[in-house]
Amino acid sequence: MKVSELSGVKEIARRANVSIATVDRVLHNRTGVAQKTKEKILSIIKEMDYKPNILAKRLASKRVYKFGILIQKECSEAEYWNVPVSGIQEALSEFGDFGVDLRYYFFDRDDRESFLAKSDELLKKHIDGVIVAPIFLNETKDFAAKCTEKRIQFVFIESQVPSVHPLSYIGQDIIQSGRVVAHLCKYLIQPKDEILVLNVAKEKDISNHLEEKIRGFEQFFIDTSYQCSIKSFNIEIADDEEITAFMEDYLNHQQPKLIYVTNSRAYLVAKYLKDRGLNHIKLVGNGYHTRNIDFLKEGYIDFLICQKPLEQGYKAFLALYEYFIAKRKVIKLQYMPIDIVTKENYIYYEN
Repeated sequence: MKVSELSGVKEIARRANVSIATVDRVLHNRTGVAQKTKEKILSIIKEMDYKPNILAKRLASKRVYKFGILIQKECSEAEYWNVPVSGIQEALSEFGDFGVDLRYYFFDRDDRESFLAKSDELLKKHIDGVIVAPIFLNETKDFAAKCTEKRIQFVFIESQVPSVHPLSYIGQDIIQSGRVVAHLCKYLIQPKDEILVLNVAKEKDISNHLEEKIRGFEQFFIDTSYQCSIKSFNIEIADDEEITAFMEDYLNHQQPKLIYVTNSRAYLVAKYLKDRGLNHIKLVGNGYHTRNIDFLKEGYIDFLICQKPLEQGYKAFLALYEYFIAKRKVIKLQYMPIDIVTKENYIYYEN
């Protein structure tokens, strides 16, 4: 049975229960592998009729490709972003022997100037490819244009940017994500109930990403008999007091039965509901991180929508590997699962 280069190496590693790096050492007769393990790998190679060509040529060239990671730094609100970094590092540990130099550029998710500084720093280096987690719309567009000018390949994770064409996008189908949330909400409310949709940001972020999600959410209710009243807001807040002021003002005039937070800050609304004892208002959010999970466990968040950030990071690195090293066509759109996490199953959820 003949297999492709990359899938072949991975399959050999899986069957032998070793890392891809170990398989590579055997394929290229390097030291550092126990004789028994080496014999097992060679037996599997023979059984699969595996003939490495691309990687042998790649290693012979001895070129080192430089990949950059432009991503939000981990913070108390966003430890989520440490997870895709872990996925990237996992891929690096498997494919790093094939000539990759990885450099990290962490920016503050609430500071445009931080993004600009780190993106400029990256562009001054001789980078071949970069993995980007877009947050700021216009700044990301400018960065992508500069990458194209410098012939730097870029991969987006988590969010898409309109009119920008990366080597690959790895994340959810945003419209379908909104529809999935709407379908869940249908079971939490009654027809004609009021729904409040919020994007809670410290500074206005990628609006198109959220608008598409809201469009999918609203379209679901249009397509059903649930003629709910949906009001959506993009609110910029700096602290808990500001979200409290917004919620107080809104609830003085409206009576939503459900609140949907389109980004990762559902915990801010959950805290407000808990402090006011508003158990009758349902809450759905996005993002698997500690603050959201704490309120999920207490029942103040009913559902969280998650999309395997560890796998996103891994696939993003793999996209650059496929393009530069394996010299194969990269899939442009790699949609992630739209996972539903509850207080009953969160403990089993693997990012």
